[in-house]
Amino acid sequence: MSRRAAGLAWVVPALAMVGVFVYFPLVENFGFSTLKWDIFSGSQKYVGLANYGKLVDDPVFWKSLGNNVLYTVVSIAFQVFGALVLAALIEGVRGERWQRALRAVYFIPSAISLTVAGLLFYFIYEPNLGVLNHLLHGVGLGGLRHSWLGEEGTAMPAIIAMSQWQGFGYSTLLFAVAIQRIPREIYQAAAIDGTGPVRRFFHVTLPLVREMTGVMIMVTISGAFQVFNEVMVMTGGGPNNSTQVLGTWLYRSGFVRNDFGYAAAIATVIFVVTLAIAVAQLWVARRRRVEW
Repeated sequence: MSRRAAGLAWVVPALAMVGVFVYFPLVENFGFSTLKWDIFSGSQKYVGLANYGKLVDDPVFWKSLGNNVLYTVVSIAFQVFGALVLAALIEGVRGERWQRALRAVYFIPSAISLTVAGLLFYFIYEPNLGVLNHLLHGVGLGGLRHSWLGEEGTAMPAIIAMSQWQGFGYSTLLFAVAIQRIPREIYQAAAIDGTGPVRRFFHVTLPLVREMTGVMIMVTISGAFQVFNEVMVMTGGGPNNSTQVLGTWLYRSGFVRNDFGYAAAIATVIFVVTLAIAVAQLWVARRRRVEW
């Protein structure tokens, strides 16, 4: 009993901090979502679930949700599976110096803040002076030039491309660490059996980094539904709301349109979606835990 009490004495303060700064704000936010709240005048009116009904009829909300889903799918493809393939290729390079150099080269973009990366690509995409259009013209593909951030069809893909460039190296480094943890004897045994590099990847590397893959999928999905900085820096949600995501639409609803109850409802949706996906992913990862 004394040991249990001592353990609780260490745990309770941490639980109290999490409860005050995480769980209480979540509950409080749901309460805010049931109000029509003018933060400038301070007037509040209880409207029940009317803000959630308003979400259903809001085309910009559905456009924002669709952009988040698109962002999620592309991020999983590049920052999870693409990064895993690249990490396996780097770890397969002979020579520790080359491996360290390649890890550093791919990690450098991740050391740049999202705001700085957004501004950098804003100028790269600039239609008249930007590097991208000049490069396309220089290689004889001038017909592919666009006002990348000024057209509804290209603005969101351009933002997603920037974010993949910025986050790709970080995911690669994490997968490289996971691959390094795999005992070399397993690879040696597979090589003795005559297994080629591709089969070793699918039958050794992929199964034994399953836990890291699950964590990266969960982190990537959570990050994709919390996108904010890159969109605000590059387009602010335009043109014509074509690049709105849930985070920017929440900000615009609360701080521009002064509808904080509606913004709180959007925040609740973001939380519910990410929580549901995280719980599902943890359940799958727990059932498929890898040991060696």
